[in-house]
Amino acid sequence: MAEPADVKTDESDDRSGPVGLNWRIRLALITIFAVAAAVIWTTNQLLTQRFTETTKNRAEVRLALYSGNVTSELQESAIVPQLLARDPALIGALNSGDYSQSSQRLISYQEEIGAAELLLMDRDGRVVAATDRALIGTDNRQQNYVVAAFRSNETVFTQARHESGAVEFYYARKIETGGAVAGVIAVRVDLRQFEDRWQGTSDAVMIVDSAGEIILATEPRWRGLTEEEALALRSPISAIRRAIEVTIDWTALPVESLLTGTAVLRSETRIAFQGWRMVSYTTYASVRERVNGVLALEIMAFAIILATAFYVLSRRALSRSMFFQRESADLRRLNERLQREVAERQKVEKTLEVAEQTLAQSSKLAALGEMSAGVSHELNQPLAAMKTYLAGAKLLLQRKRPDEALSSFQRIDDLIERMSAITRQLKSYARKGEDAFDIIDVRESVRAAVTLMEPQLRDHSARIQVDLPDLPVPINGDRLRLEQVIVNLLRNALDASRNKAYPMVNVLLASGETAVLTVRDNGPGIADLDALFEPFYTTKAPGEGVGLGLAISSGIVNDLGGRLTARNGQGGGAVFEVQLPLALGGQEAAE
Repeated sequence: MAEPADVKTDESDDRSGPVGLNWRIRLALITIFAVAAAVIWTTNQLLTQRFTETTKNRAEVRLALYSGNVTSELQESAIVPQLLARDPALIGALNSGDYSQSSQRLISYQEEIGAAELLLMDRDGRVVAATDRALIGTDNRQQNYVVAAFRSNETVFTQARHESGAVEFYYARKIETGGAVAGVIAVRVDLRQFEDRWQGTSDAVMIVDSAGEIILATEPRWRGLTEEEALALRSPISAIRRAIEVTIDWTALPVESLLTGTAVLRSETRIAFQGWRMVSYTTYASVRERVNGVLALEIMAFAIILATAFYVLSRRALSRSMFFQRESADLRRLNERLQREVAERQKVEKTLEVAEQTLAQSSKLAALGEMSAGVSHELNQPLAAMKTYLAGAKLLLQRKRPDEALSSFQRIDDLIERMSAITRQLKSYARKGEDAFDIIDVRESVRAAVTLMEPQLRDHSARIQVDLPDLPVPINGDRLRLEQVIVNLLRNALDASRNKAYPMVNVLLASGETAVLTVRDNGPGIADLDALFEPFYTTKAPGEGVGLGLAISSGIVNDLGGRLTARNGQGGGAVFEVQLPLALGGQEAAE
């Protein structure tokens, strides 16, 4: 019985399509992500290196500019004491002691020169004139720049630290008249103006003297400390907080420091003045921000590409979903129609199965009808013999010969047993076959079929030759249905050879890997072997057969797990061969 078949024609193609498409989509997405990662990584490496070099170069340029400004300021201020020490007005004021115009003169010089502060002191170190009149009269003879000026014949540079921590720088030179010291002229150099300028940058800048002490710095607390001590401090409000957290070169830092912007770039240059050094710390955050800006643009571009791809895929998926919905509706309707057709076919198959069983039984009954004449003849002969034996036994009893009468009765009993076997065989053949299979001996089925056909064989003067093996030939099957096959083959063989002068039927049973039963006749053979087992195909005259015997026999053999074949013999006649699988371990059961 046929089962409902799934519709796989177009659906399988559609199913294979999306699967392949999904793999292509996955491969495309993986490729996009791989390209994006490679591009972002390469861009990060190249731009980081490039922007770092740019930042380093700019830091070096700024440092050179800062050091140049400091050097220029020092050089400009260094010449002022030498010039003022030769000013006749100042020398005359020191000699005469009249300083009424000296302060005004120093103020005029300050405006022209741009010095931070000018001081004129007498030989006792007392300020007699100054650009800041509040300083007039103060005693500076203990100041190191006054002491150094009295001791040297050249312009001296000194630095003084106030209690506030601020450092002041002075150029001083003694004023001589007539070979005697008349006083000292001093110029205060305003280097702290550069600290104010440096505060506007993101760099941390410091100037370290030859002793390693910071004299100028963007962070006021650093003054007077060494570089290591200054970097150990932490300023919560300083713009260079990260610069004092890391003191080594940024190239020696791990990648995490570079990514978070905590690294700094340290630059150093020497100032050609008394062994001074200028050091700057440039944060790496600006480089990271610039690189991150470019990377953000690249990520945005790839995000737009992916968003576009997902939009296209979603639209395509939506269209395919709508297509699949329509197709699913069509498939549901088709399945409903197929289910109705299958139900109708199942009903037809059941009807056909009943018809086949009816035809098979009708074929058996038709065979029985043809055998009835022979069977009646077989029964008439024992009945006539029995009548004769009974008359003889009666006569023997009348003559007081009971022993001989018993012999007649024994013969009558044998005839009755023979008649019972004939009728029993006919009754068994007339029954329908069973559905359950048992282990049977093929030899017994052959003997029973030959017994049934024996009257017809004698009526047609046909000679039958049966060759059976000595050992049982066990198979799993139905004995009655197998006998029906053998009877059909014997009938066909007898019908095929009836026109021969000496009809002959050979039956051979062999047992090897399978049980092989061969039925051969000496008739004219088979004209159309291809159509032989088709229903209603027959070579008999109208009214002699309907052409269902071989078709039914082939179906029975197939049900038993075997095969029924036919061929023409080399010496003429038809050869039918039944191959059946042997029952494993069934020889003892058959015995």
